[in-house]
Amino acid sequence: MNVVMMGSGNLATRLALALRRLPGIRITQVYSRMRCHAEALAECLGAEACDNPSAVRPDADLYVFSLKDTALEKVASFVPANGGLWIHTAGSMPMDLFAGYTKRYGVLYPLQTFSKQRDVDFASVPLFLECKQDSDRPVLEGLAKQLSGNVRFLPSESRKYLHLAAVFACNFTNHMYALAGRIVKDAGIPEEVLLPLIDETAAKVHSMPAEEAQTGPAVRYDENVMRKHLDLLADTNSPEMRAVYQLLSQSIHQHSKK
Repeated sequence: MNVVMMGSGNLATRLALALRRLPGIRITQVYSRMRCHAEALAECLGAEACDNPSAVRPDADLYVFSLKDTALEKVASFVPANGGLWIHTAGSMPMDLFAGYTKRYGVLYPLQTFSKQRDVDFASVPLFLECKQDSDRPVLEGLAKQLSGNVRFLPSESRKYLHLAAVFACNFTNHMYALAGRIVKDAGIPEEVLLPLIDETAAKVHSMPAEEAQTGPAVRYDENVMRKHLDLLADTNSPEMRAVYQLLSQSIHQHSKK
C-alpha cells in the first residue's frame, strides 16, 4: 500500500512513523504548507516532500489528511482527483467534508495526545473508524488492526462527543498541570514534586469511577480552605486563575452532591 501523508504536525508525524513500521506500507510523499516541515518528516520516512496540494501524487492507495480542522477541506479541494482512499484523523470534523472531492473516503481518529518528540505505542491507542463505502471498510479496518488492538467503527455524530470528552480529559487536565506548575515554581518549589500526585490521580480512574476518586476541599465545600486559596491567587495577580478555581470548585461540589 502506497501512502501519502497530508500533514507534518504532531499526529501526522507519530502516525506516519507507526505506519512505516507496518509490513507492506510505503509512504511515498509528505505534504505540508511549510516545505521545511514536509522535508523534515519526508527525510525520516524516505519519501518526497511537497508544499503544494495541487502537486500531490495521484497514484497512492491511501491519503491520510492530518491537518488543522480549518485547513482540511480547503487543502482537499486542491488535491488532484484520484482513485485512492482519503481519510482524515480529526475528532470534530465530519467524514462528509470529502464529499464532492472524491468517492472513496473515511476517518481514522486516534483517541490519544501526540507530540513529535515523544513516541506513542499505537497498539494500545483506541482507533475510531468511519467509511463512506462499505467496500472500503475491510481495507481501513485491516490497516487499523495492524496498528492497534482497539479498533471500532463510530459515526461522525458520535465522534464529535468523543472529541469533546477528550478535550476535558486531556487538554483541560494538562492545562491544570501547567497552572499548578506555575504556582509551585513562583513559590520556589520544584515542579517535579507534583509528579507522584499527578500519577496517582490518573491511576485511580483505572480502578474506580472518577466521581468516587474525587477529593479536596471543594467536595465538602470547605470555605475556610477555599477562601485562603483564593487569597493566595489574589496575591499572584491572576484573576483568570481565581475564576478557574471558583468555577471548578462549584462544579466539583455540585457533582459530589449528586
